[in-house]
Amino acid sequence: MTLQIELNGVNKYYGAFHALKDINLAIEEGTFVALVGPSGCGKSTLLRSLAGLEKISTGQMKIAGQRMNDVPPRKRDVAMVFQSYALYPHMTVEENLTYSLRIRGVKKAEARKAAQEVAATTGLSHLMKRYPRELSGGQRQRVAMSRAIIRHPKAFLFDEPLSNLDAALRVHMRKEIRALHDRLHATSVYVTHDQIEAMTMADHVVVMRDGVIEQQGRPLDLYDRPANRFVAGFIGSPAMNFIPGIVGEGGADVILDFGRTRARLALAVRLAPGLGVTVGIRPEHVRIVAAGQGAFDIPVGVVESTGSATYVASATQPELTVVETRRGDVKSGDVIGLAIDPKQLHLFDAETGNRIEGERARADGHVVQRAAPHPAAATFSPS
Repeated sequence: MTLQIELNGVNKYYGAFHALKDINLAIEEGTFVALVGPSGCGKSTLLRSLAGLEKISTGQMKIAGQRMNDVPPRKRDVAMVFQSYALYPHMTVEENLTYSLRIRGVKKAEARKAAQEVAATTGLSHLMKRYPRELSGGQRQRVAMSRAIIRHPKAFLFDEPLSNLDAALRVHMRKEIRALHDRLHATSVYVTHDQIEAMTMADHVVVMRDGVIEQQGRPLDLYDRPANRFVAGFIGSPAMNFIPGIVGEGGADVILDFGRTRARLALAVRLAPGLGVTVGIRPEHVRIVAAGQGAFDIPVGVVESTGSATYVASATQPELTVVETRRGDVKSGDVIGLAIDPKQLHLFDAETGNRIEGERARADGHVVQRAAPHPAAATFSPS
């Protein structure tokens, strides 16, 4: 497969502020890549650097095999779709679509034919004579995408294109964008702060924090094997539960610390006794059972039902959330048992936040901290 976008050692400085730090990223032709992370993590800066709207400080950037470091935006042959749509308000839909072709000298009839073909693909044929003010948010976003498509660029760059839409329309539009990507066999780079969009739309997800790529890979690989606590907490909805703990004397279990109360949980791997860890448990990997019948008992705090799922939050600190797809009779104040498969646990070093994989991780240097043995664990009581 041909590489369409290559970033090697890319850095971006704004004065003393280091916005992008040694970014290395290779995107194959036809791939849909999502850049995700919290506000200020550098994802939009990276996208704007690809578009040429920001000039990188060091490193090398290639698009379709050509070095782009000093190439102006108009010559990069990429199309950007903005959050604000960026349509010309005094032009009709057809005029917005044909504008880029007309300024390149394409004949009027040829440009109009191209616009009609793109409009048929994006469902805009009946709106060609309307102005942006006469369109809904979803229609405006389709015009913005169509204006990008008509250019047949080497890459599509999306900068949070759905953030101005309501929840239902966001779900609809993300399906449309992915379907368009597949029909066009396009190369797309999509910036979003919504990890659900990233997980459902992308072939490859890049998780960023503070200008650094924390982890990248296929969506489910990041979900199943997060490299560190940050990625584990960012990918997945509801978010992963994190509980501090100490590895027990035999190295085969962990003592979870819920403040005033503690619980013991078996491990699927053997770790160094006394090691300080953070135990990650996804809400859907916990099963509610009768008190005394699970790994440990826990008091119930808040119960929320959406109809299709029930969210049960513990009355502990830290809070532990469970997602049940069946409707139960659990209520606030109850004491319930939790059944947890040790193989579903995610273990992170308490100091570094890096993932722990048992003996192999220790050999790799991830397990670096040992803590004093913790008092014996106890089963939860409602006190």
